[in-house]
Amino acid sequence: MHEVASGTADERGAIDDAPALPQAWTPYPLGAFRSPAERGFTLVELIVVLIVVGILAVAVLPRFANRTDFDARGFYDGTLAVLRYAQKSAVAQRRTVCVSFGAAAVSLTISSVFGGACDTPLTGPNGVAPYVLAAPSGVAFAPLPANFSFLPSGAASLGQSFGVTGMSVNTITVVAATGYVRQN
Repeated sequence: MHEVASGTADERGAIDDAPALPQAWTPYPLGAFRSPAERGFTLVELIVVLIVVGILAVAVLPRFANRTDFDARGFYDGTLAVLRYAQKSAVAQRRTVCVSFGAAAVSLTISSVFGGACDTPLTGPNGVAPYVLAAPSGVAFAPLPANFSFLPSGAASLGQSFGVTGMSVNTITVVAATGYVRQN
């Protein structure tokens, strides 16, 4: 007599109640029932990715090794922000804000009374006084700008243009009549 196994057959004809085969042996090749998303990458795909990463490394790494360009751009943008902050602070507080330049730094002071001399360090937007922006190593102003002040009306006491070393194309211009700080 034949015994009939109870249970249902799956798509391969195996019965649910049948004993499991040992893990080491299977009648099907490994991965035969995996979907394409589960199979992983082919050797060709991996080699192509390595070649592309190698080309990018050759083209991009030397640019990151020389940080002077990035530091110069950061100092340039920071100087623009400091000057614009100084002008807006002069208008908002109705006080004179003085801008002092060193070879590689810019600092701000403010007058404690209307019409007075700049005698108090200006607190920066981060809450630190005095508000000073120092240049990274190898970056400086070119040419060294003259010290000037923003009047309570927002106008600048002196109009001038200057740049940052490593940024030969871009300059910063302060318009005397309006105090407008622009990048060229």
